[in-house]
Amino acid sequence: MSTLGDARLTGDERIETSFGTIELEHTFPTDASAQLLFDQLDAQRAAQGYLWALPLVGFLTWRERAGKTFGATQFGDFVVYDSLREKRGIVTANLTTPYIINFTSLAEGPVLIDYPAGPTAGGVLDFWQRPVVDLGQTGPDKGNGGGYLILGPADDATEFEGSGRYVVQSQTVNIFIAFRVLTRDADLMAAAKNGLKLSRAGRDPAPARFIEGVDTEWSATPGRGLSFWQDLAMALHEEPVREVDKALMAMLEPLGISTGEPFTPDERQRRILTEGAALGELLVRNIQVNPRYTAPYWPATSWYKSFDFDIEQENDTILQLDQRATWFYEAVTSTKGMVHPTPGAGQVYMTTKRDDRARLVRADHTYRLHVPAGVPVAQFWSLTLYSEDTRRPYDNGGTDIRSVSLDSRDPDLQFNDDGSIDLYIGPTAPEGAQNNWMKTIAQDGWFVYFRLYAPTQSFFDKTWSLPDFQAI
Repeated sequence: MSTLGDARLTGDERIETSFGTIELEHTFPTDASAQLLFDQLDAQRAAQGYLWALPLVGFLTWRERAGKTFGATQFGDFVVYDSLREKRGIVTANLTTPYIINFTSLAEGPVLIDYPAGPTAGGVLDFWQRPVVDLGQTGPDKGNGGGYLILGPADDATEFEGSGRYVVQSQTVNIFIAFRVLTRDADLMAAAKNGLKLSRAGRDPAPARFIEGVDTEWSATPGRGLSFWQDLAMALHEEPVREVDKALMAMLEPLGISTGEPFTPDERQRRILTEGAALGELLVRNIQVNPRYTAPYWPATSWYKSFDFDIEQENDTILQLDQRATWFYEAVTSTKGMVHPTPGAGQVYMTTKRDDRARLVRADHTYRLHVPAGVPVAQFWSLTLYSEDTRRPYDNGGTDIRSVSLDSRDPDLQFNDDGSIDLYIGPTAPEGAQNNWMKTIAQDGWFVYFRLYAPTQSFFDKTWSLPDFQAI
């Protein structure tokens, strides 16, 4: 008897493994061992396939559930996510400004967008959640508005030269169009909505239809178990296979997931896919908490930049699987302004899961975050609380946005005399700190995003930094 660590792999041998005993006879795996090895091969591939598929499944899940919840099923339908219940369905939703969001297919031809001028941040993304083009302040229109033409993977861009629009091409058939108005001015919001138009190429732009005021609970968190793979199969049925994804597609084919083929897994495939999804989620959750591909942004803290990879999701040598899995497990969307902010423009997302003693934060402890004065932002900052289970805004029974998100524009926040502020997270608020507190409940683990809107130079040169949470 041997183990994998000291196996000879020749002659007659019995090898004890974590998944069973493998027998070799005259160097060949026995027929009894063959199925054990196939099960192990497919389980490993399913877990890795889970990590690979996260961005695609995240968007497919959102599209399908938004269609059912809000009735956003027609071309030109934009859902306005404004209330806490509307936003609480979105994975790590930003709670400080309304979202205006549309899912569109390019299968019936290119899409024209007439984009409004004003203080907005947005973008068009493909279904791997990669930016096709930014819109608004970080886009080519620079906040002045303009016309965009979005081409599908097979469209010929030369046909549209001289159109007077910003012409871009998506590598996927499905796209995501979204923007936020970076102000609470109702007139600017109304102007942005009135100025937004959408149409197919060759037709006159038509006003968008805005679906708003639905105010209901819902969830866009990808499903667990077999439902995750059902959503992946649906997405792959609609999308072309990119060159960079062929190896992963080959790994999933023996498990019944293949482009253009119905997903009808047998009992063995269902078992392995269910186990693979659970293992995949555990693997990515560990990477999320302990991102070994990077280091904390501020030395001697546990604060990381949430989006810490290239917007293309690859570089000259690798597809950034671990990096993007971390982000797309706990979040959705990416834009140039989120990934490559510059002083005075874009946004920065900082996150932490540990306190000042490097201990994982707990829902049954209360913590203080001391935010030093002079937060380096040209616009505002916010601290938002999320559930580790759902990765959506934390459901602590609160009915207003400030129950799970505090931001520097809030007139009820209590600042210290020197301009700093102490914020609290935990099951109970310290005496006199109710307005600066967000509640945690039961065993629902939590994490935060500290967002800086239009970060200024002292963020980039690190002369200003956040300390870790302190347990109190």
